[in-house]
Amino acid sequence: MQHGLVDQRFTRRGLLIVGGASSAAFALGSAGDMVRSTLGTLVDPASAPRLPVYRTRPDLLIPAPRVITRKAGLAPGLTFLAPYNAPNQAQAGAMIVDEYGEPVWEQPLPKLVTTDFRVQSFKGQPALTWWRGIVELGHGVGHYVIADAAYRTLATVNAGNRRAGDLHEFLLTDRGTALLTTYTVTERDLRSVHGLASGTIQDAMFQEIDVGSGRVLLEWHSLDHIPIAESYWPLTADWDYVHLNSLEVDRDENLLVSSRNTHTIYKLDRTSGAIIWRLGGKHSDFAVAPEAVFAWQHDARRQPDGTITVFDNGNALSRALSLNVDETARRVTLQRALTHPAKLHSTSQGNVQVLSNGNVLVGWGAQPYISEFSPSGELLFDAQLATKYVSYRAYRIPWSGTGAGVPTVVYEPARAHTDAYVSWNGDTRVTRWVALTGTTPATLSVIGSVARTGFETGMRLSRQVSKLAIAGVDASGATVGTSKLMTV
Repeated sequence: MQHGLVDQRFTRRGLLIVGGASSAAFALGSAGDMVRSTLGTLVDPASAPRLPVYRTRPDLLIPAPRVITRKAGLAPGLTFLAPYNAPNQAQAGAMIVDEYGEPVWEQPLPKLVTTDFRVQSFKGQPALTWWRGIVELGHGVGHYVIADAAYRTLATVNAGNRRAGDLHEFLLTDRGTALLTTYTVTERDLRSVHGLASGTIQDAMFQEIDVGSGRVLLEWHSLDHIPIAESYWPLTADWDYVHLNSLEVDRDENLLVSSRNTHTIYKLDRTSGAIIWRLGGKHSDFAVAPEAVFAWQHDARRQPDGTITVFDNGNALSRALSLNVDETARRVTLQRALTHPAKLHSTSQGNVQVLSNGNVLVGWGAQPYISEFSPSGELLFDAQLATKYVSYRAYRIPWSGTGAGVPTVVYEPARAHTDAYVSWNGDTRVTRWVALTGTTPATLSVIGSVARTGFETGMRLSRQVSKLAIAGVDASGATVGTSKLMTV
């Protein structure tokens, strides 16, 4: 992070500008009659308070993660989270943060949960996607949102056949479809597993939906394909015997499905829904090396090199696994296992993302950490969510956001100066804020600039400035947005 220095060509009308993070105290150097030092004191976002207090956006209160470790060699991109489980009615929702943990975008959702917030391809363009709703019986009751680079909703997707969209998966495909999970509770004779003759069980399902029309192209039911005896989950009312938590399109266009409560990754025929093979669990079709055995897993993904990554929640230690899967010889061996230095055990949730430079990002699910490892297994990045918060998954993804509306500016007058603050929720392009004054928007002229120092940047102005607008410029110097002109 750099201190903001005003170009001396712009020090007209006695303007004083100091850059600083929202949590920093302004520190001024020696002063002249008309031009003061423009060197501000900045706080490294990694050590800044985690509960934001933004003068420009007091409505945004999702605590940012605290960055514990940050080394060279990180993959490009921003971190996508959806913190929830907020204590004492604190805010939850979707958020994007940079490598310092500094927020780029926040979207609070009062009384609702957000999960699986990430970037996917929609109609050939990068788009944000997430699930929103409430949690019931360990599943979600809600729907899915697709939004553009300006955070405007492009589409809302619902499960078909009068079902509710579940929180665990929403995967856009190159067919213009979405794969999503859903479930229903039904009666079943459970005497074969020492239950009731009229017991209740959760039928875990997934659908493939045509996004444009909402038409259901495929609906798959676990009770039609997975015997109840394969479950490891204790028998209860509304028994969650399978618990699907990820869907993946395999290289041959068939599907990989992770079932947490049977400890199994299933490969399914995409047309008939029939099980092609089982990896793990009580009836594995593969001989799995002891060090590659997983339990209560999440997020099974086929990688370009043919390996399958999976978040192994485990019985005592959680791991991010990369598995060599020989489908001809039906053998599985361990290629790599990554664990957190704190030897975390995450009892639910979690994901593994192989990044563009070969690094691996791990979201630790029920444990409030996000970590990035080098290809050799070195911990390069580690961040911790605020107390009690968790995020179902976490991602690091390149993203260019244009911000919603125009930059927001507020000012606080004092006897000898005026402090102004500017932010633009969601914008990723601004590298510098330029102060402008004039009688009308058409007559604005530049009076100074400071480097963008985080979500919110502070400026100190001379009391001689009576009209103010602030423009954001990108790395090339082009103006990408200008606030409204206000009387100071």
